[in-house]
This record gives sequence, structure tokens and C-alpha cells, in this order.
Amino acid sequence: MSEEVLDEQAGASAPDLTHGLSDEHAAEANADAQAGNQDGEEASAHDDVAKQSRSERAAERMSAPYDGEAARERRTARKQRMKDFASRKTPDKFKNPSGLQVRLRTGVVYVSLSVLFIVASRWTTLILVMLTAAVCAGEFYYMLRSDAKLPNETIGVIAAMCYPVSAFFLGLHGLMYVTVALMIALTVWYVFWLPARIADVGISLFGAVYVGMQLSALILIRESMPGVWGGLFLLVLFFGIWMNDAFAYLVGSKFGRHKLAPKISPKKSWEGFFAGLVASMAAWCLTLLIPHMDINIYQALLYGLICGIAGVFGDLCESRIKRGTGFKDSGTIMPGHGGLFDRCDSLITTAVVAAVLLFGTGCLTLPL
Repeated sequence: MSEEVLDEQAGASAPDLTHGLSDEHAAEANADAQAGNQDGEEASAHDDVAKQSRSERAAERMSAPYDGEAARERRTARKQRMKDFASRKTPDKFKNPSGLQVRLRTGVVYVSLSVLFIVASRWTTLILVMLTAAVCAGEFYYMLRSDAKLPNETIGVIAAMCYPVSAFFLGLHGLMYVTVALMIALTVWYVFWLPARIADVGISLFGAVYVGMQLSALILIRESMPGVWGGLFLLVLFFGIWMNDAFAYLVGSKFGRHKLAPKISPKKSWEGFFAGLVASMAAWCLTLLIPHMDINIYQALLYGLICGIAGVFGDLCESRIKRGTGFKDSGTIMPGHGGLFDRCDSLITTAVVAAVLLFGTGCLTLPL
């Protein structure tokens, strides 16, 4: 009887316990749901912030070009103000320089670079002569092409550059090898390129030989003396050419009355010609101070005279080419002087004449 009562009591109390547990689970579920809703609201708010920041960055990117344009305008205005300030502080004589001033400024740059390359080493001398030959040959072919000629500039310029290199490594024999290769290349070009005329072949050959081979004499002279002495002698040679040109220009422009070659170069005068020869002879006297040279004062004066005449002849030859092709200047690379060919016209002929005089009379030993 007591067991039945216990069972009934247990059965009656069981539903109460289950109901209590269900209430606890419901509360926990409600709490979880509220937490989930809160997390969802936070995530939604975070997404809204992210979207807003992205829109702000897009707006900044859209306005960036306008800001950059404004910055460029400010920089341009600032540069213009600096230019105006510099212009106000610059004297009028420097704003509008005369032809002589432009010529002197360009000449100073040209002389400085030449001295630097010659004195630095034998390799820099080679580079200087190579570049000079290439530019002068290019200007020569440009003038002739404008005169309805069809020279092969590629072969000509390459050959003009190869002449100094061959003289540097192979001596006098190298010049012969380059000449033979040049003849073969131009012959093949003439045979297989039908528009080429025999006159075009001659011009192509002449330009490379006239510029490249004659300038190679500078390399032969440089390599004939050890150490820096070859470079110093080249400086004396250059100095003689520069003095010849400078005195001929200055004296001729001030006192020139008698034209030297009016149909070829109207500005040259006999007064300037003789003044340049005197300057060239005086410059060649400096060779007496250079060792490894068997030369006396009489030879120095004579060689200075001959090289001065050769320089004027080279100048007239280049003027004849320009007049025949209708050019005033061979180029515009040197303000006040024209092209590099205009500046080196005397050097081209003087170099080979000086080499013949020095090697032919035993003053120097020819590198073979």
C-alpha cells in the first residue's frame, strides 16, 4: 500500500520537474535570440559604416584628379614666378647676347670637353675621335642627300667610326683594312640596290674617307708617344687650330678689307688669313717643350705655317660643300658655330697633314 502511494506521488511530481526544465530552456532560447538579434544589428551597423567609408573613398578618388590639376597649376605658376624673378635680375646684355658672345660660350664648352677627353686617357681620346667622326660624317651625308644625292649613310657613318678604332688597335694597317671593307660593302650595295648611282657610291666613299680616315691621324699621333705626352701634343695641335681660327676671325672682322675667296667664303679675308698663320706658328713652338719629339725651332715654325694653311684649306673645302648644297651651316648642334662639321673642318685636314709631317720627317715613330 505504501509502494502504490509512493508511485502516485512520484508520478504527480514528475510533470512539475519537466515544466520547470522547459521554462529554463525557453529563457535560454529567448536570451540567445536576443543576443543574435543584437549581433545582427551590430553587423548591420558595421556594414553600413563600411559602405559609407567606401563611398567616401570613392568620392575622394573622384576629386583627386581635380586636386592634382590644381597642384600642377600651382607648381606651374610658382615656376613662372621664379622665371620672371630671374629675368628681372638678369642684365639686358645677357638676355640678348650678341653673335660673338654666343660663339664664345659655345667655344668654351667645346674646348673644355675636348681638353677633358684628350687629357683623361687614350681611351677617352678614342671615344672623342669616334663621336666626332660619326657626327661630322652624318652632317656631311645630310647635306649631300638634300642635294638630290642618295649616299648610304649607314655604311658611311659606320666606316667613319671604324677608322679611329682600327688605327687605335692595328695602327696604319687598320686603316687599309677598313678601306677595303668599305669598298666591298659599297660595291655590294651598288650591285643589289638598283636606285643607287655611281655618284652615290663615290659620295658615300668620300664622306667616310674624308672625315674618318683623316681624323684617325689624331689616334696615330696620340699612340706614338708614351703616357700623357701624346695627349699633351694633341692639345698643342688643337691649340694651334683654335688660335688660327680665333685670330683669323677677330682680325678679319675688324681689319679685313681684301677677300680671300669671295665666291666660296665671303667673310674670309687675307688680313685674317695671315693673322691666323702667325698664331698657328706661335702655338707650334710649344712642341719644343714636349719630350719624345725630335723637333727644332725651325721645324716647329715651318710645321705651324703648313698646318695653318691646311686648316684654312679645310675650312674652304667645307664651305665649298655647303655652298654647293645650298646650306649655310652643316647643322645646329653648336650655337654660333653651326654644326660640328663646321667646327672641325680645319681639324680634319690639319690632323692628317701634321701626321705626314711628323712621321715623314722622323719627329715621331709611326705605330704599325
